[in-house]
Amino acid sequence: MKAHISKTARLSDDEFDDFFDCFTTKSYKKGAYIITAGDRIDCEYFVVSGCIKTFYINDNQKMFVMQFAMPSCWASDYSALYGGTRATINIGCITDTELLCLSNKDRENACKKYHQVEHYFRDRMTSEYVASQKRLLSTMNNDVKYRYEELITLFPELFNMVPKRLIAAYLGVSRETLYRLNNS
Repeated sequence: MKAHISKTARLSDDEFDDFFDCFTTKSYKKGAYIITAGDRIDCEYFVVSGCIKTFYINDNQKMFVMQFAMPSCWASDYSALYGGTRATINIGCITDTELLCLSNKDRENACKKYHQVEHYFRDRMTSEYVASQKRLLSTMNNDVKYRYEELITLFPELFNMVPKRLIAAYLGVSRETLYRLNNS
């Protein structure tokens, strides 16, 4: 985590140690849920190892994968976390996973205490917003073959780690369509 934060923020070793004390470590087994729709949310998660998925299940029980979070990624139900509402999305473990959990309160306190921590989180949220916007624009403007190839190019490790049905749910296509794309 220190190497990840150091790409954006400059903290002394003592400042980093103080900031790192805000986190708790949690381990989950493959298939476990971290957040279930309806939960109260009070923290966000930094992936140390493993892979998790952020997903939504609609009234027809169709799954929509919103995010795959691998090491050095963050995940939460941010609408619930910042809005004080109950979760509308789920987060589940694709593999055995180790996370660092940071409460909303501890993040806010660290941001007040250390300008560089605030800078890190502002930069991170901006980058994630831009990535989300790019994905939305790609979904609106590009066909599924292009989006599939884009995903392979950006995240080649996903195809060895994530079941194809989840990749299909991320792309918004059936498994059969994904199979055809994979074999073309």
